[in-house]
Amino acid sequence: MKIYRIYQDLSSYLKPNKALIILGPRQVGKTTLMEDFLSTTRLKVKKTTGDNITIHQSLGSQSLKEIAAFCEGYDIIAIDEAQKISHIGIGMKLMVDHIPGIQIIATGSSSFELAGQTGEPLTGRKTTRMLYPVAQMEMLHHFNRYELTEKLDEFLIYGSYPAVITAETVTEKKNILRELTGSYLFKDILEFERIKSPQLLIDLLRLLAFQVGSEVSINELSQSLKIDNKTVKRYIELLEKAFIIFTLRGFSKNLRKEISKKAKYYFYDTGIRNTVIANFNSLNMRNDKGQLWENFLVMERIKKQAYTPVYANNFFWRTWSGKEVDFVEEREGKLFGYEFKWTSKNNKPSRLWLDTYPEASWEVIDRTNYLDFVTG
Repeated sequence: MKIYRIYQDLSSYLKPNKALIILGPRQVGKTTLMEDFLSTTRLKVKKTTGDNITIHQSLGSQSLKEIAAFCEGYDIIAIDEAQKISHIGIGMKLMVDHIPGIQIIATGSSSFELAGQTGEPLTGRKTTRMLYPVAQMEMLHHFNRYELTEKLDEFLIYGSYPAVITAETVTEKKNILRELTGSYLFKDILEFERIKSPQLLIDLLRLLAFQVGSEVSINELSQSLKIDNKTVKRYIELLEKAFIIFTLRGFSKNLRKEISKKAKYYFYDTGIRNTVIANFNSLNMRNDKGQLWENFLVMERIKKQAYTPVYANNFFWRTWSGKEVDFVEEREGKLFGYEFKWTSKNNKPSRLWLDTYPEASWEVIDRTNYLDFVTG
């Protein structure tokens, strides 16, 4: 099965003298997406990769003469793993500013270099798109809504990486996830940052995996890992930049009763999370299905926001007395509160939430209505 991706037709995002930047975790299909498009275009394409060190001197040279020579005679320059090329942002700026009609596609599996390097140099000269593990709204091109709900347990346990979805056996799914976690997960971090102890990263990620859906204390992580707070914060930032974890901050209007300084951390993919803690048990044998459900819904909603698009600021809300709303969207000048429940029974909105924000909405998302929430 060839999986449908939301950016199936990249031509709608490509424009002369503009760059299209495709970011996303490793192995989610960025290269496949680019190559599928390039195979259909009639334009003359020059394709290269940041893994090819021989092109680093040209594209990272910051020399217009050298870069123009590299691009001569081509309509599209396609660069896979572009974050590996030093000064690639300036290189692409020189292309779009000085080579008439040139179009650029660049992919990156981390935001360490690519997002940073292309930010200021390519202001007004680029379109950035984020590609995630396969979204439920993409899976609707292969299954109807009833069939998707039947596969829900599978998505929660093994996640949504393309290779995992298309794997034919459970054993194959597990092996792919172990390979992803062992060979690819930390690759960008280890390549771009000086990490004295990679094992610390793994230990930190495991602690975060057990605390999905809960507010995380940096001090507690620091004490557990026996490292200082600054190092914990730096490692968390690295895991975010490598698209391994996603951070959700607390919402507050500066009321004393509200918690706003702590954060929750979710995994971009539940299969990776389960691999980190070495637990592929079925849902009826686990005590963390509520955490998996919350992680799944948060990330599927983030995907929907990116692909629809829905422009929103995302938070959780909690008071010191323990009243909480799992997910809060601030959009269109309004607040939308959502509670995530695996089993919905006699759920009532937090009176304090509605009293504090009387114009806000509140809704329970459970297995009966989740597809409306994540696909629309």
